[in-house]
Parts: sequence; C-alpha cells; structure tokens
Amino acid sequence: MAIRYSLRASASLSAFAVALTALSTPAVAQDAAATDTTDAAPDEANAIVVTGYRAALQSATNEKKRNEAIVESVKAEDIGKLPDNSIGESIARLPGIAAQRSNGRANIISIRGFGPDFSTTTLNGREQTTTNDSRAVEFDQFPSEILSGVNVYKTSQADHTAGGLVGSVDLRTIRPLEQKKRIIAVGARGTYIDDQVNPEADNKGYRVFGTFVDTFADDTMGIALSAAYSSEPYSIRDWNAWGYGEYGPNAYGISGVKTWAESEQLDRLGVNGTFQAKLGDQLTFTVDGFYSHFNSKLDQKGFEMPILCCGSTVASYQATPVSNPLLAGASIITDATWTGRPIVENYATDQKNDTYSFGGNLAWDNDNGTRAMLDVSWSRTDRWQDRLETTAGLGRNLPTPGGTFGSTLTNHALEFTSTFDGSNTNLVLTDVEGWSGGDGIQAGYDKIRKSRDDLKAIRAEIEQDIGGGFIDSVKVGVDHTYRSKSLTQDEGILNPPNGADSAAIPADILLKPTVLDRGFGPLISYDPRVLVPSGILDYKALPYGASQAYDISENVWTPFAMANLRADLGTTELTGNIGVQAIHTDVTSSGLTNPTIEDSYWMVLPSLNLNFRAPEDVVVRFAASKQMMRPRLPSMNNIISFGYNPAFTPPIYTGSGGNPRLRPYMATALDLSVEKYFATKGYVAVQLYWKHLDKYIDPSANNTEFDYAGLPDPGGLKPSSTVGLFSGPVNTKGGYIMGAELAGTLPFEVFTPALSGFGLTGGISYTDTKAFDVNGNPSVIPGYSKWVGNLTAFFEKAGFNVRGSMRYRSGFLGDFSLFSGGLDRQAVLSETVYDAQIGYDFQPGSALEGLSVFVQGQNLTDERQATLAQINGVAIDNTWLKYQTYGRRFLAGFTYKF
Repeated sequence: MAIRYSLRASASLSAFAVALTALSTPAVAQDAAATDTTDAAPDEANAIVVTGYRAALQSATNEKKRNEAIVESVKAEDIGKLPDNSIGESIARLPGIAAQRSNGRANIISIRGFGPDFSTTTLNGREQTTTNDSRAVEFDQFPSEILSGVNVYKTSQADHTAGGLVGSVDLRTIRPLEQKKRIIAVGARGTYIDDQVNPEADNKGYRVFGTFVDTFADDTMGIALSAAYSSEPYSIRDWNAWGYGEYGPNAYGISGVKTWAESEQLDRLGVNGTFQAKLGDQLTFTVDGFYSHFNSKLDQKGFEMPILCCGSTVASYQATPVSNPLLAGASIITDATWTGRPIVENYATDQKNDTYSFGGNLAWDNDNGTRAMLDVSWSRTDRWQDRLETTAGLGRNLPTPGGTFGSTLTNHALEFTSTFDGSNTNLVLTDVEGWSGGDGIQAGYDKIRKSRDDLKAIRAEIEQDIGGGFIDSVKVGVDHTYRSKSLTQDEGILNPPNGADSAAIPADILLKPTVLDRGFGPLISYDPRVLVPSGILDYKALPYGASQAYDISENVWTPFAMANLRADLGTTELTGNIGVQAIHTDVTSSGLTNPTIEDSYWMVLPSLNLNFRAPEDVVVRFAASKQMMRPRLPSMNNIISFGYNPAFTPPIYTGSGGNPRLRPYMATALDLSVEKYFATKGYVAVQLYWKHLDKYIDPSANNTEFDYAGLPDPGGLKPSSTVGLFSGPVNTKGGYIMGAELAGTLPFEVFTPALSGFGLTGGISYTDTKAFDVNGNPSVIPGYSKWVGNLTAFFEKAGFNVRGSMRYRSGFLGDFSLFSGGLDRQAVLSETVYDAQIGYDFQPGSALEGLSVFVQGQNLTDERQATLAQINGVAIDNTWLKYQTYGRRFLAGFTYKF
C-alpha cells in the first residue's frame, strides 16, 4: 500500500513554529521543488513513493494531524502487516501507553497511568465483549493480521459513546471500497522459544493468514475476507512467595514458597469479513462479521511448601536491616534453613473462548450537506475455563519432615537448596499437609467457570451542514446498548477412591520429569486431566460453586448532540467540536441465592475540542470534558454474605460481597497539545493533561455503612437494626491525575537528504496521580507508572528494513486475575523489553515482486516480570513476591501480495 505525498515550504507564524520549522526547511524546500503539485497534476513518473514501515508511520501521522481529537495511531504496513507480532505490542509503542504482560504476551493495556479497567475498546467503532470477568479487552483475542490499524483516542467527543476515563481504543478492519482494486495476500511465520520448561511441551509454533479484497459492479460493491490461524507455545518460569512473616522479632522472610514450570499451547482462529455496496449515489451499506476461537491449554508443574506453619520448622536464619525509615528496626531474611513437608503439584488450566461480532451500517449522504447513519451491532463472548489441581507427596500429614531446605536472597529473588527428591515414583496423590475438611481426603480440586458476555447496540444519527459561520455542521443522535454478563461455576474435590488416604500414580501415565530451576531439581510429572476419567481419583461435587453465580445487565440510552466548528482566524484555521451526552443507565444484578437488585442513574458529559491549525504545520489543541468509566462487572454482583456480629456494642450485621449500586468512575479532564508536523512525514508533540477524579471506586473498602434490608435472612440472632458494616467496593471522591508526554516520529530526511531512510519514532511520558480510599487515605491507582517510554529506531530503503525497539515502564500496581474472578494487586517492578526485526521487500519489476520476508526477535534480554510484597503496608527492595521469565522468542516469516 503506497502513500504518495508532496511537501510545501511555508512561512513562520510564531516563535515556536520558527524554531521547529528551521530544523526541516532545507529538506522540505527540496521536496517541495521536486513534488509541488499546486498548479499542475502530479507527474506519476517522478512522484515519491513511500512503502512499508515508513508508509505506515506517515499514514499514522496523517491520521493524528487531521483528527479533531488527540489521537495516537498504528497503521498496517500493508495488508496483514501490523508493525508488531501482536496488537498489544503495537499499541504499547504509542506515547503514554504501556502494556502489562500476561504469560509473556502484551495483551493488557494501560493508558496514561490507568489500568485496563479505565478504558474501552471498540471494533470499527462498536463496543466489544470480553474474554475475562470485566470490561477490559484482552487483545490476544484479535489476530493482528486481520486489522488495518488502531486508533487510541485520548480526549472525548460527544459522538464517541463507548466511554473511557482515560481513553478508548478503536480497532479497524479493511474497507473494500477504499481499496478500489483486487488484493490477494497470504503469509506465514514460524516461532521458536529458547526456553522449553516442560519436556513434553513444544517450543515451536506457527501462524498463517490469508486476505482477499475485491470490488465489482463498476466499483460499487466490494468484499474483504481475512482469516488467520495460529498455534504457538508460551513458556513461563514462575516463582512465588506466599507472603512475608516474622522468623524472629522484626525479621521478615517468606512464609511459604511456590515455584512452577508452566507451558501454554495457544491455538486461535480469527475470521473477518466485510461487504460494502453503494446503493445509488447517496446510500452506502456495510456489513461486518468477526469470529475468534481461542483455545488455551496451560500445564503447570511445581513445588510448594509452607515455611512458617503447618509442621515446618525454621532451623536458622540470617537477616539484614532494612534501610527504609518507615520500617525502623526491621530486617529482611537473607539466608535460612528449615524442614517441612513439600508438595508436588501438577495443575492444568484449559480455556476456550468464542467471540462473535456482527454489525450492519447504512450511511446516507445527499451531497447537499445532509448526512444520516443507522448502525446495528451484536457482540458475544462465550468462555469456558477449567482449573484442575492435583497434589502429591510422601504421604498425608506425615509426622516427620520430608526434607531439609535452604534459601539465599539474590538479585533475582531466592535460590534454594533441597534434599527432597521430587521425582520419586513412590510419591502418592494425597493431601500432603492434612488440610482436608469433611468432604474426604482432597488430592485435588476442579473448578469450571462458564460465562457469557452479550452486547446489543443500535445507533442512529443525522448531521446537517450549516456553513457560512463558526458552526460548520450539527450532529444529533442516540445510542442504545444492552449488555448482560452471566457466570456459572461448578466446583468439586478429587478424592482417592474407597475412602483411602492416598492414591498411587500409575507408571503408565508418568511423563518425563520436569526440572525446576532455583535448586528444586526434577519433579514427577503427569497429565492431571486423565486422573478422573481413568478412575485414579474420584470427583465429588460441592455446592459452593453454584452460590457464586451471577447475572448482571445494563440498559443504556445515550442521546447526544455535537456541533462541528470551523473558522479562519487570520492565517490560522480553527476546527473542533462542542457537544454533550446525556446517559441513562438501568442496572439489574441477580444471582441464585440473593434477590434481584435494580438501580438507575443519569450522567451528563459535556465535551469541547479546539484545534488551532497554523500554516507552518503547527497544530495547537485544547480539550475539556467530563469523562466516565463504568465499574468492573463482577464488582456489581449481588453476592453478599453477612451475619450477626456480637463483637460490636450493640451487636450489628457485618458482611462483604459485591455492590450493585456502584456508580461509574468520573473525571473532569483538560488537555493541551502542541504539535509540529513535517507535512505527513513526521511530527513532534508536547502533550499536557490534567484530570480531577470526581468519583472513584475503592475496590476493597472495609467497614462502610450498609443497609442489609431486603436481603435473605441469614438466620440466628438478629441485631436491632438492619444497618451494619460492609466490606467491598464503594464509591469515593477526590484525587487527580496529571502528566506530560513528549512524542514524535522523525524521519531523518527532514534534516538532510543524506539520511533518507533512517528515523526514530516513540515517546516518553511522566504522570503524577493520587486517589483516595473511603477513609480519605491515599490509594494507588492500578496500572499507574510514573514513567513510560518507548523508542523505535529504523532504517528502510530499497526494500531493506531494519528496526530495533524498546519499551519501558516504571513500577506500577498490577492487577493479576485470580481464577475466582477477583484481582490480586501486586507492586510490579519496572521493566524494559527489547525487540528487533530485519526484513526485505522484493522491489517492483523483480521476479518476486510482492514478496516480503522478515526475521524478528522478541524479549531479547528475557526481561523478567517481578513484584514486591508489602511489610506493614510498605513495599521495599528484596521482598520478592513474584518473579516470572518467559524466554526469548524468534520468528521468521513472509507475506506475499499479488
């Protein structure tokens, strides 16, 4: 996909423009002389044609320049060629945006210091359902090969109705009538990981894709079809501490240890299709369909044992004083020895997701200044997830230790010594620590979660040009969305048959032992999926799972009105918009054990975007708006447990659970951006932003006032009032987020033609933020990193292309999804990830014209993801809680377009 451009020199308007324009004047003037087409049609023979990565950057620059909002963009280099291996990685290279890795994949996005629960994701402008318990889209459900680009909107405007406190991500697919020609593209790549953590797991995989685009009926109809299939492995070395406790007075060390070798096999099919038809000169019909099937199998082979409880004995330890003044007198264990009963674990987590998204759109333009649009869409995600856990050891609750162990603190968490033989074939399936309750000996646990996320939407709008004044056009419309999310859960324990204390592990199911790192050695390995079907363990269902089911629905009406603005202020053009949304929401939350709870509320969200476009290619933007983001869906469940508590005088009800009456996060936002463009070649920008948090959510408030009237009688003694205390998510007020971003795309040819082909793109951002819990105490916002930076250096000429990239984010509070549906929030340390690519595009006229080949290296330094624990509320160095590595990934592949 070639981009043709012409550049024109221009005079200065301001001191800022003079300083920036001076850098590019020689190159711009030269290009202008060669390609200026003001008075004549372009000479196709002499036109400059830019392709590949540079063309993608220019297209993204043009999108940013002409948009009325502050937006960052990623464009495909060509059909099926986003710049990175995944959508998440491409988005994470944009200014002010960072990724949190999950199993090594950059599939969770933070915008401007807020985690994924504070932004929305749309596909072709339509809100999408998700593969997790919340609203946050995990980007690995969308194959990168089917997308033509991504826009990230950092400011609001009235006709964008999906919400988002810090921004919204819009994924775009191909529009065939915009291509105006037949395109057939195919591609494939192979993947290799340099760390194979489980012997039976693959460390090689592949991806293939194909795309067909064509128009017919004199270019009045078009079709685009894309399909992508991947089968790829992921390897994780995962070390965890249970937490930290006292080995002696004010001497803190890990209270238990868990370390796993995890291998995941991810198979995914993505299919997308678009049909467009011009039904006459004024009416265009578009229909889209997207389907993704996601099948993941995760095997975890691990070692776990308590240290400060459950029959373990600390024999000796050494500690070093903590330098943090908030923990005066405290010390951290550097070396320790202990004895105890170790547990060998073989876990399996299987997940299948099916995502469907369909939409139809009628757009009418009478060519006399009136436009109208009707859009109908449906999105659904069905998820099935099975977590199977089995444990083995020397026996159940043995009175004698199973081994002697030691630990030493290092700069990559703890290293261990062990006398325990985890590969001993005499190990049996049992409850090693004797934790089983009244349901028999628990040698394993099985939990199956099934959820359905369903979203239907209809939108209608009409726009009328005004002209001749400050108001260029007026648009009014209404958006109606109905969304429901339901969860069912089945749980059971795995017992040795016939009431036995343990079950032998048959030799015919054994796999080659897994060799752990950190000194724990080889472990007995088997597939836990075969244990119940083969009768080695029995499954006993438990009633608890059914009580965790919920069904939450939202019925949302959003009428909106927006005026588009345009005026000439001397030599400067003013563009932008001003508008307002009025949002009415009905919430219904129900479950199997508690009654249905209903709630409704209104929100009014005004917005303003002003863009001052100077002739020196300088754009100054100002935006002001009220913004909102709805709560996490699980937070609004009606599963509330409570009971009589005699510890208070007088006794009261106390309880915990979800909160169906939660209100959305809300903020008042101001943005200022100053941008200098070098035609469409590149730009530099300084962006400032400030948000006041008008309404926030404390996700785990303790002992807030709550009226339990109307909930099922818990039985037993009753207090004199139904008003008691509640622990769970509640709304709070106050806080802010403010920051600055420096971003740009700089092809070096704007400085001198001698450096044509070389360039840089990237950005750095600084954010300061504060929120408050229900008691007015400072609370850390999930996803907040003070510093986020990314940089890509590239060279592209005569078909050759080389680029190296890095992305950095400072420490942040990360949300790690628990299998229960809740969140485990941990202090994640800073990380820097390096990637590189080299490739060649065969040039026009060659025998292999249309073929591109490439080699990529990802996570080249095998960067860890690590978290710290907190001691008395303070996270300090060397209190390691989690340490994961994912290995380096190498890819080689091709695309061919004909």
